[in-house]
Amino acid sequence: MTSEEQAPTGIDPSVPSVARIYDYWLGGKDNFASDRAAADKLLEFVPDAREMCRENRAFLTRAVSLLAGEGVDQFVDIGSGLPTQDNTHQVAQRVNPDARVVYVDNDPIVLVHGRALLEENTNTRVVNGDLRKPGALLADPEVTELIDFSRPVAVLLLSILHFVHDDAEATAIMTEIRSKLAPGSYVVLAHGFPGEMSGDKLESVQAVYAKTAPGGVTGRTRAQIASYFEGMEIIDPGIVPSEAWRPDVPWDVPVDFAKHSVLGVVARVR
Repeated sequence: MTSEEQAPTGIDPSVPSVARIYDYWLGGKDNFASDRAAADKLLEFVPDAREMCRENRAFLTRAVSLLAGEGVDQFVDIGSGLPTQDNTHQVAQRVNPDARVVYVDNDPIVLVHGRALLEENTNTRVVNGDLRKPGALLADPEVTELIDFSRPVAVLLLSILHFVHDDAEATAIMTEIRSKLAPGSYVVLAHGFPGEMSGDKLESVQAVYAKTAPGGVTGRTRAQIASYFEGMEIIDPGIVPSEAWRPDVPWDVPVDFAKHSVLGVVARVR
């Protein structure tokens, strides 16, 4: 996007969006000046944020490839963001051309671009939905027309839950999602982890995100993230920085949980 005149109806281009910040860091063009300014400001406090963003996408590719290879043929990607390279349907359908994928987002630009991209892909669709209402989201006829929740399904929540600030609400969301899944289903989560980031730097990051849509970000500890998977089987290597989750090349660097990162985890419904 080169001018604010290109903003769809209902979009205020002066308010940065986390989806468009993410797009900018991945090298996309679906962003406004406000998004780029916020993204660059965040890089002042977290210089490796762009690399973390790319590692998060690589984690998606590895996790979806693994699950599709193990026979999972249904995926619900919540908070999917703007289309980029190696989207969930592209990864899953490389393994199984019949895999079904539903993307869920509530950003109008994401919905417009996603629907245009997938117009001719009958096994994939983009649905307007709200993570804060998971029961309604998963029961949406547009979702259930393509996804059969009586069979195993993989639900992806990549860098979205940390935008739910209230800890109790985040726990309730994850509990409800788990309750809707058949045995053999999976949840794939990527979540911001502050590590030992200084209080001043953390406040600066939160101040930038507070001016975005949806507004604010909340990093959580490994213990908090682990609690979301009560009763589920967390598969190896557990809750680790996304780049250390089953990397494509041998990983011989000790995991540093003092460092801020995006933690990745894949868990199975028993």
